[in-house]
Amino acid sequence: MQSSPKINQRRAFVRPYAKLIRYKRHFISLLAVTTLLKLWLAAAFPMTGDEAYFFQWGAHPDWGGFYDHPPMVGWWLWALQQISSHPLVLRLPAVLLWIAICFGLIDLIKRIKTDDNGQRWVFGSLFLALPFTWSLNFITTDTPLIFFVFFSGYAFVRAEISGKLAWDAACGVLLGLALLSKYFAGLLALTFAACLLLSHRGIIRIALIAGCALPFMALNFAWNSTHCWNNLLFNLINRHQGTHFSTAEAGIYLSMLIILVTPWTLFRLMRHKEWRGRWYAHLLYLLPLGFFLILSLWKPIGLHWILGFLPFVFLQIGLITDIDTLRRHKNLNLLLGVPILSLLLGLIYLPTTSFASSSYYSGIVVHRYGQSLAKRLVEDLSPNTVLMTRSYSQSSLLAYHSGSYLPVFGLGSFHARLDDDITDFSLLDGKNIRIFTNKQPNLADYQDFFKAVDIREQSFQGARFWMIDGIDFRFEPYRKNILGEIAKQYYAIPKWLPLQDCRFLRTYGLSK
Repeated sequence: MQSSPKINQRRAFVRPYAKLIRYKRHFISLLAVTTLLKLWLAAAFPMTGDEAYFFQWGAHPDWGGFYDHPPMVGWWLWALQQISSHPLVLRLPAVLLWIAICFGLIDLIKRIKTDDNGQRWVFGSLFLALPFTWSLNFITTDTPLIFFVFFSGYAFVRAEISGKLAWDAACGVLLGLALLSKYFAGLLALTFAACLLLSHRGIIRIALIAGCALPFMALNFAWNSTHCWNNLLFNLINRHQGTHFSTAEAGIYLSMLIILVTPWTLFRLMRHKEWRGRWYAHLLYLLPLGFFLILSLWKPIGLHWILGFLPFVFLQIGLITDIDTLRRHKNLNLLLGVPILSLLLGLIYLPTTSFASSSYYSGIVVHRYGQSLAKRLVEDLSPNTVLMTRSYSQSSLLAYHSGSYLPVFGLGSFHARLDDDITDFSLLDGKNIRIFTNKQPNLADYQDFFKAVDIREQSFQGARFWMIDGIDFRFEPYRKNILGEIAKQYYAIPKWLPLQDCRFLRTYGLSK
C-alpha cells in the first residue's frame, strides 16, 4: 500500500529534525563519557613536577607576575587552593577547558553556517573524540592561555560576523587576559592586526582591541619593573640561550602537528579548494602555526605551544566538512585514543618496578610516592635543619605532598626560579641543611659551604637517592660563588630597562 503524498511530505519534513535530534543525543552521550573519563584521569594521575611548581605560585601569590610568566595561573590556583589542594580540584579548569571550547566552536559554526542541519553536533562529537581534548587534564600556565586565546578569537569572529564594535572590545579584554597568562598570546594580537589592517574600519578596530588589552599588559610591565624584569629576561633571553639551526626540530614539530590535528582531518583541510571565503578564520591558525614552524628551525617547539591555536584549525574543519566525513573522522579519532588511554592506564596503575630499567625511574618514584618520601626525609631531621633539594621539580613535588616549602640549593636552572623570591639564604647562616638529590653528589661541591658534610646513599622503592647533611651553613662563600653566579647568568638586566627594584640583587648586595 503506497503512502499518500501528504504523508510523504510530512516524512520529508520531519526526517531532518529526527537526524538533528539523533546527532545531538550522540554528542551529549559522548560529552558525558569523556567528561567522566577526564574527571577520573584528573583524580588518578600523579601530580606532575610542573603542576607542583605552579601550585607554589598559588601558595605564594603575587600581584602582577612570577619569574617565568605572567600571573594568571597563579591567581587561579590561589582561588582553587581556598577550596582544596586535591588534584581533582586543582585540575578542574583543565577538565572543563576543552568542553567550553567545544561549545564555543559549535556556537560559531551555527552562526556562520546558517543552513546547518546538525553538522555542528557531529563536529562537536569529533572534537570531543580528539585524544588531546580528553587526555590533557593538567593545570599549567597553558590552561588559562588556551582558554583566553580561544575566546578572544571567538569574540573576534563574532565581531566579523556582526560588525559590532562591542565584540572587538570583548576581544581586546580577553586578549589582555591571555597576555596575563603567557606572552605567546602576542601572536594572536599580531594575527588580529594582520586580519584588520586593510579591512573596513580596520584601524579603528585595531585601536579598540589594543586599547582594551593594554591595561592588562601594563599591569605585568609595572610588576616587571619592580621585579628584576624577570618575565622579559626569561622569555626573551634566558630560555633561548644555546639555540642553533636544526631541520630535525622542524620535522618533529610537523609530525606533532599532524598527530594533534590527525592525518585524516589535515588531509581534508589541505584538499579544500575554496580559501577566499572567511579568510580571517584561516589566518587565526596559519600565522601562529607558521611562525612556530620558522621558530622550530632554531628551537624545539613544545606540544603546549601549539594547543592554543588548534581550535581555529578545527573551526575551519567544522565549516567545510560534510556530516558523513565528520562521523568517519570521529570514529578514527576514537580508535586513535585507544593506545593513548592504554599508555595513561599504564602510567597510573602499572607497578613502579615495571619502569625499574628506565633512566627516569627515580623521578617516577618521586612522582608516585612523593608523600611517603617526604615523610622519610624528615624522620631524623633536627629542628635546626632545613630540608632542600637540587631540583625545582623535586622541591615543588615534595613541598606539595608535605605541605612545607622546600628551598633549592645551588645554581638551579634558567626556568622555575620562584625560589629566588622566597628564600633568603642570609637568614640560614649557621643552620644545618639537608639536601635531597637523585643524582650522585660530589663531596667537593659542598665542602666550601659547610663546616662539615656527610653524604649518605639511600634506597626508596628500589630507587637510589642521596642525602647530603651540611653542618653549619656558611653564607658568605655561598653568596660569592653561587648567588653571584646566579646574578650573572639570570639577572643581567639591560641598562635601558627602567628598573625600580630587584629583590634578589638588593637582598644579597649584588646590585651593580
